[in-house]
Amino acid sequence: MNKKYTYVWVSLIVLIFGIIVVPKIVDRLSGGSIVENDRLNTDIKDLNRKLGYILIDGKRRKVPSFEFFNQDSVLVSDKDYLGKVYVVDFFFTRCPSICPVMTTNLVAIQKHFKDADDFAIASFSITPDFDTPKVLRAYEEKYAINGESWNLMTGDHDGIYELANAGFNIFAAEMPDVPGGFEHSGLFALVDKDGFLRSRIDEFGNPIVYYRGAILEENGVNDHGEKEEIGILKVDIKKLLEE
Repeated sequence: MNKKYTYVWVSLIVLIFGIIVVPKIVDRLSGGSIVENDRLNTDIKDLNRKLGYILIDGKRRKVPSFEFFNQDSVLVSDKDYLGKVYVVDFFFTRCPSICPVMTTNLVAIQKHFKDADDFAIASFSITPDFDTPKVLRAYEEKYAINGESWNLMTGDHDGIYELANAGFNIFAAEMPDVPGGFEHSGLFALVDKDGFLRSRIDEFGNPIVYYRGAILEENGVNDHGEKEEIGILKVDIKKLLEE
């Protein structure tokens, strides 16, 4: 092809790109739509990454039935969460290590979705004998938790451990030799409006299952080089709210 005509075609393509694509990018930047997603995701593929279901024996894993008293001595069950997207964690008020970080992250998440009536949090104490509703109410006040959409729950000891270890597969156990006397993971579970456990799909096509809750979002990584996942959890909560 004649070089003259080649230059003409290249110039034409560049001109079309400038007319059609660039204004759309500018609109996204000026409208702020690119900021929230792109700030929380270092990988552009995350923007379109779908949320998967947690499968057990090929069946979608649903939150098992539960019924416990909250910080206001009100009986709360899994049915009270139907129609809401919610985050689940297991903690205890005297925890000297990861619980303060987990609660701080959940407070930040609650504030982030303060205008979403269909978002909630469910926290279960693994020391229910000590964490009475009165103690949980003091914990609520200490961390400025909005109790309208966040239940701190206590009740039957065996029932809570069954819910943690068998229901959610989130480890919790009594261990006298560790600080605080109890060992538990700092993971958050994400539940959709129909009560199914959900999570984002990793680069290999598998669900990540849970989200790290014991690393502050602002810190980025912990001492072991593990990345915080509060940022992606916020993105994924938003996706479920929009389903």
